[in-house]
Amino acid sequence: QVQLVESGGGLVQPGGSLRLSCAAAGFTFSNYCMSWSRQAPGKERELVASISTDGGRINYADSVKGRVTISRDNAKNTVYLQMNSLKSEDTAMYYCNAGRLSGLRCRRDWWGQGTQVTVSS
Repeated sequence: QVQLVESGGGLVQPGGSLRLSCAAAGFTFSNYCMSWSRQAPGKERELVASISTDGGRINYADSVKGRVTISRDNAKNTVYLQMNSLKSEDTAMYYCNAGRLSGLRCRRDWWGQGTQVTVSS
């Protein structure tokens, strides 16, 4: 059974930082693309970042480029999202995703339960 368990969310002031983690189980982690998505209230889900199986290909949404870093540790079956210079518009539920590579794109076949990030003073 696939499990994606996010952690690290919370309340942070504008300009602050958070590091999200996603622990994966139930599949061969190193064979799958990993991504982070988010959904703010009243908005559609948005792909934030994705990373290929070996970390060699990384993509970021324009809205977070330069402020966010995705990384993975295949030995620990964990993917991370380091977020810096957080803004109020980063407030959202953040989801971890796993999926196969489809062409140049990481599919998001599986979703975790999410971790809430709130940026507010």
